[in-house]
Amino acid sequence: MSTDLNDTEATVPGRYWRALEDGRIQCDLCPRECKLREGQRGLCFVRGALDGRMVLTTYGRSSGFCIDPIEKKPLNHFLPGTPVLSFGTAGCNLTCKFCQNWDISKSRELDRLMDNASPDAIAEAALRAGCRSVAYTYNDPVIFLEYAVDVAAACRARGLANVAVTAGYISPGAREEFFAAMDAVNLDLKGFTEGFYRDLCTGRLETVLETARYIKHRTPAWLELTTLLIPGRNDGDAELTALAEWVVGELGPDTPLHFTAFHPDYRMRDIPNTPPSTLLRAYRIGRKAGLHYVYTGNIHHEPTGSTYCPGCDVKLIGRDWHRITQWGVDSHGLGQGGYCTNCGAAIAGRFEPQPGTWGRKRRPVRLSQDAKAVPHP
Repeated sequence: MSTDLNDTEATVPGRYWRALEDGRIQCDLCPRECKLREGQRGLCFVRGALDGRMVLTTYGRSSGFCIDPIEKKPLNHFLPGTPVLSFGTAGCNLTCKFCQNWDISKSRELDRLMDNASPDAIAEAALRAGCRSVAYTYNDPVIFLEYAVDVAAACRARGLANVAVTAGYISPGAREEFFAAMDAVNLDLKGFTEGFYRDLCTGRLETVLETARYIKHRTPAWLELTTLLIPGRNDGDAELTALAEWVVGELGPDTPLHFTAFHPDYRMRDIPNTPPSTLLRAYRIGRKAGLHYVYTGNIHHEPTGSTYCPGCDVKLIGRDWHRITQWGVDSHGLGQGGYCTNCGAAIAGRFEPQPGTWGRKRRPVRLSQDAKAVPHP
């Protein structure tokens, strides 16, 4: 834990903490329960103890904004084809050795957070850009809960949806507030053994599984899962079968599962890229286990990036990378589930009558030129 937090740094009050008898405070946001003396930061680096209370150092400060296709989150059953305004801050409460966004999530340089924006400014920027939603991503939004929840409220007031891309490492008390603010979640299920989480993430699998169950059964948010397949670490047949069968049994066969390709990065540069054959094998395992919607990612393979009807197996949504090439879903109503135009079977998700046309475009956005950060209410 760092001890360089001081009263000259811009902070706002944080939630989910308590005072301990020995003069420290304990962070109750996530299962790490960091116990901090004055001036110390937690493992996430952005929450710390100052003046005997918990503070957040990244409120109103982002590592950047970008308009993405919603499929890049990845979400394939939530407002397909539409643009989403994405942003993150810095820091993380896991220590994944394979992190693909390590320059942001592992950052200890808060000066890199150059794009300042209030919740209202973010929501207005998304609206002006024609986005249907705002995504809290790049680093885990759990650790900037106060900022994310305020932005989410500003978005909902303008008719915009909220998307969390998270590893789900959050305590029960905090998850209730956080996920109540979200309309869709992509949960990063990093592996399916406690050993994987312990050795490569210094976390606990069961905590993440509890979060997945909570989102699916206790909130109205749409849920999709993503697992990054790392050669020799979490890509064995037995583990993939156990994962897929758990999803079917605990979350239901309509829960989409994305298998994505690893590339050497951060502290695992000696591991090779995931071969396409591994992703296709995982895809087959997921379908055999009974999952209706399995996808591959980080490779160009249109057949396993597309959506098929669980009733008649007709291709309903064709995808070339993130561009929609085929559409066969009728919607029950704006943002509701759909049904197959061929056989009438129900298609789980949140669909509009027609898909968006954003395609594969990514467009960086700077908000700091006309939107200054404001103090926490």
